[in-house]
Amino acid sequence: MDTLLNQWLWRHEYWLPPGITWEDMKETEDFQYPRPRDLLFGVPCAFLLTALRFVFERFVALPLSRKMGVREKYKRKPSVKPILEEFYSRKGKHPSEIEVRYLSAESKMQIRQVEHWFRCRRNQDRPSVTKKFCEASWRFTMYLISFLTGFVVLINKPWFWDQQEFWTDYPYQPLEISLYIYYMLQLGFYSSMLLTLAFDIKRKDLKEQIVHHFATIFLITFSYCANYIRAGTLVMLLHDAADYFLELAKMCNYSKWKRTCIALFIIFALVFSITRLFLLPTRVIYSTYYSSMLIFEPFFGYYFFNSLLMTLQILHFFWAYMILRMICRFIFTGTVDNDVRSDVEESEGSGEENSSKSEMETKTGNSNNNTVSRKTQDNGVGKINNGHSKTS
Repeated sequence: MDTLLNQWLWRHEYWLPPGITWEDMKETEDFQYPRPRDLLFGVPCAFLLTALRFVFERFVALPLSRKMGVREKYKRKPSVKPILEEFYSRKGKHPSEIEVRYLSAESKMQIRQVEHWFRCRRNQDRPSVTKKFCEASWRFTMYLISFLTGFVVLINKPWFWDQQEFWTDYPYQPLEISLYIYYMLQLGFYSSMLLTLAFDIKRKDLKEQIVHHFATIFLITFSYCANYIRAGTLVMLLHDAADYFLELAKMCNYSKWKRTCIALFIIFALVFSITRLFLLPTRVIYSTYYSSMLIFEPFFGYYFFNSLLMTLQILHFFWAYMILRMICRFIFTGTVDNDVRSDVEESEGSGEENSSKSEMETKTGNSNNNTVSRKTQDNGVGKINNGHSKTS
């Protein structure tokens, strides 16, 4: 297996600049260079962080949610309807207009009652506020730990202040143990997020999340193999600088701390704009795309690394658009109803509002029908009485 990987995947033509081979980067007593096999330690790190997450959410995040005042909204339970339940579980949660009419005839219910039943049933499957809070707490903790770790590791490094130092003595840049620990922490965390993605709350930007996680993992693994560690560490630090503000804002939002949530969201938007929309493209990407060509000729790894960075940058513009929409909504309405990555379905509040609205419409319709029937009866009685009076 090791021979096969060396022949097809770990070929020096792919990962190293022209004229440099793996033999030139052998480990010595004084210098240790990154080796692809070192990344295998990221696999047990991912499983360890996944197990640690479940323990954290159970014994730390859950009690914290109660102390911060997280309360579950009342969810109206739908009546037992086997026909509707079978359709819901087998065919879908959102029946079409024709399907609603068919179900109305089969279950002997009115169309509005069928629609109301599906709304209540969807509300039952929506994730609880406590679950959202626990997930945000875990991500906040990990993003904060990653940012503080990266900041402590990089604050005294020359490339933290001058990105031209990315290429000093490249690729003969020895690996430091602190940088290796930082890399394994990041690789294990993002790999664990992919492992638990199927169990996490589904959000509108699920596809973008998957692309982001894969691009980040590829970026971490490639930058390590090609010894782009200096650029890779700074990219990871810039990403973590804003994320923990967003997760903390979500925690405050679920706890109904509206003013704190809005203040944290404004801080997040500012840090996001500075780190991902300004510093990343003007300092890091500029150095990896242009400054690196002054040192060596472009090769496969050069194009691959910059393609991953551009993929992340496109996602940053997409999320910046969503953030701008929320800011505009706050300016014109004065409220921020949903976080940047809201659930796939409509929020629980909207669902309950629609349910109560439809219920009120049903009651209003029934009362109108009763009123009409009473008027009809009164008119009929009046006509009969008039007829009797005329006859008499």
